[in-house]
Amino acid sequence: MNKIILQVAMKAVIVHDGKVLILREAAKHTTNTHKGRYQMPGGRVEPGEVFSVALDREIREETGLTVIQKDPILTGEWRPIIKGVPHQIIGMFIVCEAPTDTVVLSEEHDAFLWINPKDYKRYNILSPDCDAVARYAELH
Repeated sequence: MNKIILQVAMKAVIVHDGKVLILREAAKHTTNTHKGRYQMPGGRVEPGEVFSVALDREIREETGLTVIQKDPILTGEWRPIIKGVPHQIIGMFIVCEAPTDTVVLSEEHDAFLWINPKDYKRYNILSPDCDAVARYAELH
């Protein structure tokens, strides 16, 4: 049996003025597995790191934003192959409020959009990230 690396991730459904932020994976970044597709900001929790601290860190690294964390909206999982190694990632999606829509991208992403959450099907958003946007759209 192949070794599978199990990891935990925190993902953010960032909202500003009723719009949700999505980021497009950059083709040049070495750990990206879905180049050109959209996703929510976030990433893996480091061993011993507090979940909320991990989410704030990932959001700042990927968007430059400082947000107010609200409520969990979805738990999901995905199974990428990263550098030839199978991973199973369990992710918790948290609604976050951004005081501004000014985004500064990291090298992991090459574009961003603020979208109406009810229009999420118009965009090529990864799963389960699209499920988190759909859930947010249902509730708001």
